[in-house]
Amino acid sequence: MAQNTDVPGSIRIRTDDGNEWRYDAIQAAADYYDCNRSNAAAFACADIRDLVRNATRVLNREDLTLEQRREIAATLSTHSVTFDVVADVQVEKGRD
Repeated sequence: MAQNTDVPGSIRIRTDDGNEWRYDAIQAAADYYDCNRSNAAAFACADIRDLVRNATRVLNREDLTLEQRREIAATLSTHSVTFDVVADVQVEKGRD
């Protein structure tokens, strides 16, 4: 992964004006990872790529029936990432 050499000293995540849910989500990640909120946000961002890639790999397994793939896709889908199995696996990223 390429690193940007112009990394800011800090970043800000707005949690006002209808974005209060962001604080709760980051705090839940901090509780899950048992770390501070800054590390939790970074860990969650790093993990999502691997989780989607691994889920897609499972959903593309040829030893699963279409019905099994659809059940797994429904189980793994969230409000922001939706797995849909037609003939191939498709991933849609939600935008809030």
